[in-house]
Amino acid sequence: MATIQTTKEKITETALWLFETYGYNKVTVDKIVQESGTSKGGFYHNFKSKDELLFNIHDYFITFVLDKAEDAYQKWNTPAERLYEIVKSFVMMFENYRSHVTVFYQESLYLAPEFTEKVETKRDRYKEIMFSVVEEGIDIGEFRQELPVEIMSMAIFGMINWTYRWYKTDGTYSIEEIATIFADFIMQASLTEEAKREKKYKRFFLKAVI
Repeated sequence: MATIQTTKEKITETALWLFETYGYNKVTVDKIVQESGTSKGGFYHNFKSKDELLFNIHDYFITFVLDKAEDAYQKWNTPAERLYEIVKSFVMMFENYRSHVTVFYQESLYLAPEFTEKVETKRDRYKEIMFSVVEEGIDIGEFRQELPVEIMSMAIFGMINWTYRWYKTDGTYSIEEIATIFADFIMQASLTEEAKREKKYKRFFLKAVI
C-alpha cells in the first residue's frame, strides 16, 4: 500500500528540492505551494513562515544524528563501541537526509537568529558527546594517546560531513557499505594496537578489501 504524505511532508519535500535547486532566497511560499499541490492555508497551518520551514529542514537531520549518538552512548559500554556506532549512524543519516544536509550548508546563513541558536545548541551537544567518547577512549587506553581530542573529533566530523557532496543512492556502494568502510577507516586510525586485538572489536573491521 502506498504511503500517503501529509501536507507538511509534501511541503517539506518540495521545499527541499526547490531550495537545493534554486536557493532559499529565490523560492517563494507561493512557489512552494504551487509545486507541492497544497494551499497557503495548509502552509501556514504547518509553518509560521518560510524561515520556520528552513529551520525544520535543518532540525530534522540534526535531531536524528543527536538522538542516535545519545542512544549509542547509553547502549554501549566502551568508548570504542560508542565511537563505532556513532560513526555508522552519522553516515547512515545520508540515506534519508542528504538533501537536508545540502540545504543546511547552502542556506544556513539565512536562518533567523532565534532558529540559529536552537540549531547550534543541538550541534554543540553532538560535539560534546563525540569529544567525551574520544577523551574517555584515550584515558582508558583504547584510543591512541598522541591524537588530540579536538583534532580527532573534528576530523571525523569533517570526513563524514563531506559525504553529502558525492553520495548517490544509485552509486557503486550502498549507504550501509559506505558506513562500514568509514567506520573501519576511523577505527583503524584511532584504536591502539592492543585494542585492535580485542576479540569483541573484530566486528569493526572489513573482512576483505572491497
